[in-house]
Amino acid sequence: MLAQMANNWMWVALRGVLAILFGIVAFALPDLVLLVSVIWFGAYVFVDGIFTIIAAFTNRAKNERWWVMLLEGLLGIVVGVLTFIQPGVTLAAFVFFIGAWLVVTGVLEVIAAIRLRQEIQGELWLILSGILSVVAGILLFVYPGTGAIVGAYIIGAYALLFGILLLVLAWKLRGMKEQMGGGNMATT
Repeated sequence: MLAQMANNWMWVALRGVLAILFGIVAFALPDLVLLVSVIWFGAYVFVDGIFTIIAAFTNRAKNERWWVMLLEGLLGIVVGVLTFIQPGVTLAAFVFFIGAWLVVTGVLEVIAAIRLRQEIQGELWLILSGILSVVAGILLFVYPGTGAIVGAYIIGAYALLFGILLLVLAWKLRGMKEQMGGGNMATT
């Protein structure tokens, strides 16, 4: 699984960049963040779900817990589709959608990191991103009525930190890929 993750470090980096861009939008446009965020969130979660499912199926022969990634990907696609089908309802329930997604995704990332601790150094970054997801999700559930601006800042701060943590993880995976064979590891 480590070799597969190292070979696909660029997808982890892309997830990080997209999260950072989302965070910047949340801070730059706090008065419009709910509408903008519904669109960005739906697109991000949908695409992230697709990439996570691809990674799950790619790793299924080498990882008996591939189904955890599959569940995370399916959840992302379902939430993304629901966001596009009912944007008005999503706008009203947006904070709770994000909170639920953050908590479940965070728990699944912590599980994946614990499973990887035998194979990878630096799994701490995946654990930290999972914990950050859970904490941000809980904050959104505890303080849903604080207004769009505060919600936008919470979401923006989470996205920026999560993106940075993913970029650090991608950087470490890239280094591992180079150490493990100069980028010639098998991808099957």
